[in-house]
Amino acid sequence: MGKDKLKRFEENKNFSCLFQPDFEEVFRKDYIMKGKWNSDYFGNDNPIVLELGCGRGEYAVELARKFPDTNFLGLDIKGARLWRGAKTAVEEGLKNVAFVRTRIEFIEWLFGSGEVSEIWITFADPQIRRDNKRLTAPVFLDRYRKFLKPNGLIHLKTDSPYLHEYSCALVRRNSFEILTENKDIYKSIAANEHFDTHTAELLSIKTHYEEQFLSQGHPITYLCFRLPSQGAIEPPVWDHDRYER
Repeated sequence: MGKDKLKRFEENKNFSCLFQPDFEEVFRKDYIMKGKWNSDYFGNDNPIVLELGCGRGEYAVELARKFPDTNFLGLDIKGARLWRGAKTAVEEGLKNVAFVRTRIEFIEWLFGSGEVSEIWITFADPQIRRDNKRLTAPVFLDRYRKFLKPNGLIHLKTDSPYLHEYSCALVRRNSFEILTENKDIYKSIAANEHFDTHTAELLSIKTHYEEQFLSQGHPITYLCFRLPSQGAIEPPVWDHDRYER
């Protein structure tokens, strides 16, 4: 392990905006902050928006800058990446953003019923041929609805046609309400098409990896839908071989 990474891990311990629960604290056990993020950390009743697989936290930090009356939480397992987002939040004095280092599989033990208003899934691994690892698969949507407000929003922003089309097929199969579906958001933004001002502002944020995807010619897609709090979620009829990352 490199010296820079070790240094970041040490610095992470001192960031009040970075939570690093041990395995025993979140494995089939309610985390101490569950149901208490507003009262015990943010100190307000503002909506909580969750970003899954947040990487370096660039998206969560920029959302926090743009929307000071909303609280943002970024989750990732990579501590060396989270260091960047946490350090930026501390340096800028951003009180409406925090980060959690943990596995997304443990998410249902982190948040209480109705505690989260919206979920962002940004550039997640499409997990081709690993259905139950895909962050928009029924197994994960069932976990999200345990803490998402009724009819809360799911946002998916990705460079993967596979993940986008799979998610669209699942949403249609289950008749979820689609708010926005777009296969090339920056082309649409440039042409002033499809998006209201608020949505365009949300989608205009570009992370380091997103810039790399764009430079390689990958169009960035977006899907936003409401997740009902009840009812079975059926997987889509899906051709795995049709799409590639």
